[in-house]
Amino acid sequence: MLNRMLLMKAHVLLAVFILPVAIMFFVTGALYTWGIKGDSETVVQKIVLQQPLQEQLGSLVIVVEETFKQQEIAVPTGKANIKKLGNSFQLEWTGASKDVVLEPTADPLIAELKIKNNDWHRHFVQLHKAKGGMVFKIYATLLAMSLLFLLFSGFIMAWQLPKLRKMTLISTGLGGIFFVVMLVVS
Repeated sequence: MLNRMLLMKAHVLLAVFILPVAIMFFVTGALYTWGIKGDSETVVQKIVLQQPLQEQLGSLVIVVEETFKQQEIAVPTGKANIKKLGNSFQLEWTGASKDVVLEPTADPLIAELKIKNNDWHRHFVQLHKAKGGMVFKIYATLLAMSLLFLLFSGFIMAWQLPKLRKMTLISTGLGGIFFVVMLVVS
């Protein structure tokens, strides 16, 4: 048996420590389920190129990085990728505070750069979707591990009390059945 008082203290202290970020994840997840994702303002720029854009991730990222460096703008915190569009392509680079799209135009020496600056709610949604930097990804992973600890420690504390043991088993079983039913009907 684990020391019940130590387990209770760890459970409570961890719960209150992660409460702010857990609320962010709960609220953004619930709202996202209903299509509420936040807003962004889009700024469109034309970029004059020395040579036409090539469908190569590295070279497209360099074009955005150099443009942002000249304008003293931070690059997005997420990952960049190339999206195929029929016979054309575009670079999509998403982050917490901004999303970027770079695409060729009819003039091969002109590219269009769209910068979508996210409002505070969209910023939180993007963090929820792992579009933040490495530090926030580590923080989110620690949150997930903390939530698992809270669930297991809650189960253990309930199991340790004979009066709650039967109810704990029934609730755990019903929770598992309900989960399977939701998977099937979804």
